[in-house]
Amino acid sequence: MSTQNALLTILVEKINNDTLVLPTLPAIALKVRKAADDPDINLNAMGDVIGQDPSLTARIIKIANSAYLGRSVKVNSVNQAVTRIGLRQIKNIATALAMEQLFVSKNDLVSQYLRDEWGSTINVVANAMASLQAYVKATKNRELSLDTMTLAALIHNIGVLPILTEAERHEEVFGNPTFLNDAIDKVAGRIGGSIMREWGFGDNFAAICEHWQDLGYIPEKVGYIDFVRLGAALSGKMETQKDAIMNLAVQRGIVENISDLQSDEFAEMRDNAKLIFA
Repeated sequence: MSTQNALLTILVEKINNDTLVLPTLPAIALKVRKAADDPDINLNAMGDVIGQDPSLTARIIKIANSAYLGRSVKVNSVNQAVTRIGLRQIKNIATALAMEQLFVSKNDLVSQYLRDEWGSTINVVANAMASLQAYVKATKNRELSLDTMTLAALIHNIGVLPILTEAERHEEVFGNPTFLNDAIDKVAGRIGGSIMREWGFGDNFAAICEHWQDLGYIPEKVGYIDFVRLGAALSGKMETQKDAIMNLAVQRGIVENISDLQSDEFAEMRDNAKLIFA
């Protein structure tokens, strides 16, 4: 059996037997999400939870002061930052900021793949966020939130993590990236859906992982998956489907003209979104 088939066979068998080791959400993200779901939580208490993690504290203050929220007056404490962002948004934003912790490995080969995947994911996130901002500005439709969009784009390809973990035992596959890419194409979506359900994120997030590359899956209403696809296409992913994704975006009223996605205004929104994760 070829290395490629061996890796795929192992992955599929573990998926079917429910024995594939799935990543766990970073501890601080779990604490924030649990606190946010407490009906009695207040802004000060949430600030105390976030304050337990100095790195997250610094990043929350940074995002509160960023163009992401469009504010010019600076805040300098976590409580001020949480007040500005709001309890509803802080749950997804804190989770998104903590996600980078998952893209690490002690294995040098895997570590490089994870860094590349994180960089690619951030490009998708930035383009998806900018696309949603442009859509809201043009349509005044505010049914979709930017914080949820950010998290949805970050998790869209999360299924790659267990694949790379399994590949650590078969280092020869790193000599031929085609092996890994084939495994990722075939099972990453299915694994990603399992991770979302394991984390309690629900079917909407699971569907994004499972179907973002499947243009046969088109929800009736415009949703986060539309912007994830558009973000992926603008980031250089899905090259063979790029034209179809762009045409679909126009048909569904996500953009009026493709040229809008090449404007200076769009580039500024995309670059501002990237700075959140810098």
